[in-house]
Amino acid sequence: MSNMMLINGKWIGLSEGKPSTGVINPATEEVFKHIPQADADDIKLAVDAASDAFKPWSSLSYAQRGEYLKKAASIVYERSNEIGRLMTMEMGKPLAEAVGEVEKASKALLYYAEEGERVYGRIISDQSRSFQSHVSYYPVGPVAAIIPWNYPIELLAWKACAALTAGCTMVIKPASITPLSSSAFCRCLTDAGLPDGVINLVFGSGSVIGKYLISDKRIKKVAFTGSTEVGKKIVQQCAVNMTKYSAELGGHCPMIVGQSADIDTAASDAARRSFRNMGQICIAINRIYVHSSIHDSFVEKLKVKTEELVIGDSLKTEGVNLGPMADKNGLLKIKDQIKDALSKGAVCVTGGSAPENQAKGFFFKPTILTNVNHNMLLMKEESFGPIVGIMPFDTTEEAVELANDTNYGLAAYVQSNDYYETEYFIENLSAGNIAVNNPDAGVMNAPYGGWNDSGDGYEHGPEGLFGYLKIKHIRKRIRKS
Repeated sequence: MSNMMLINGKWIGLSEGKPSTGVINPATEEVFKHIPQADADDIKLAVDAASDAFKPWSSLSYAQRGEYLKKAASIVYERSNEIGRLMTMEMGKPLAEAVGEVEKASKALLYYAEEGERVYGRIISDQSRSFQSHVSYYPVGPVAAIIPWNYPIELLAWKACAALTAGCTMVIKPASITPLSSSAFCRCLTDAGLPDGVINLVFGSGSVIGKYLISDKRIKKVAFTGSTEVGKKIVQQCAVNMTKYSAELGGHCPMIVGQSADIDTAASDAARRSFRNMGQICIAINRIYVHSSIHDSFVEKLKVKTEELVIGDSLKTEGVNLGPMADKNGLLKIKDQIKDALSKGAVCVTGGSAPENQAKGFFFKPTILTNVNHNMLLMKEESFGPIVGIMPFDTTEEAVELANDTNYGLAAYVQSNDYYETEYFIENLSAGNIAVNNPDAGVMNAPYGGWNDSGDGYEHGPEGLFGYLKIKHIRKRIRKS
């Protein structure tokens, strides 16, 4: 059931004459499920459905749409183990984390079900009492949502919750390597009674489906999470029809550990945010700058924390912290970065190879490199893998200069117990999200978005909802009868 597309309320599976492709389990490197691939007719039908469903869906009140989301939230939560297991099988994330991700999607549905009723509009006074300005908000229209594989349910939920609450309809294109959990999530929405055509799900290549969706003038917004390279191409395509666009793109996130930091906490937080989900997170820590007076101590503590992490297939072994990487290409990229760094003088503190007990699968040990510099690929390019480089610094100014030496600006992390030092870092770091003395740079009720090459627009919070709304200003003259 989870290997089906959804178009206008109909679930479409494998059939003769239709192309198909296999879904690979990265822990075994084996195909365990086949899925259909959308052709041009399928994509057109999906846009037709979203377009036809838009008027009746957008005509409902926020409260009425919210009731659908609340019911869906309950179903998603009830099926969190089932959906989480699919996610683990298709992209390798440990089962406990996959289930937790689905549960967070349920909470996102509940949050936006309530947030919709807080779209108030406003009345603005004029210089003359004879005039009055009203500001109202309207859904932008049908939306194309292009979803990545690293958080296939959470990042789908962020977009779907805000778009549906706003009154938009959707055509969803999940990543090719994680279609199953996305299909299972969408089934929760239809089982909650969502009208036909409000959401549609199509499988296939992003270069084919994305291009078709963006070129269709009926699509009024594209919501994308993925690489900066692809994001820039999409925004160019959106410009043709002036299609609204929001994107969370790549990151190359720094962590600064000040002289006053609690080293044990800093090491624990660094291990979590550098290696969680095998480093396959846009807000993963890629590089750490540590005050020279505590550099060696911090490295040793991070080494201990890192080597405590258990790597394996969580569907076969209990207590697993890290699964395999999602695909072979990601594995090859981090191997190239390590090779480049070592050739330029870096020192491998731990990791740097596959686990000895894993004969199959895209497994790799979390890796710490020291004696690094900004001439190394690791310190310039997003790794999207379990690898981090550590450099010492002597002054706050130097730390900020190093941290800001990138075109990305998604998140930055600060560990410091010095108030003035912390405030200096907060004020001067060039990033849309800054986490101080904690490893989590995002929360559902606050805006989440990147600066510079890390994106445009916001998810989470009211800002995420308003990204799917357009503004109408009405200036009224009041005449005496």
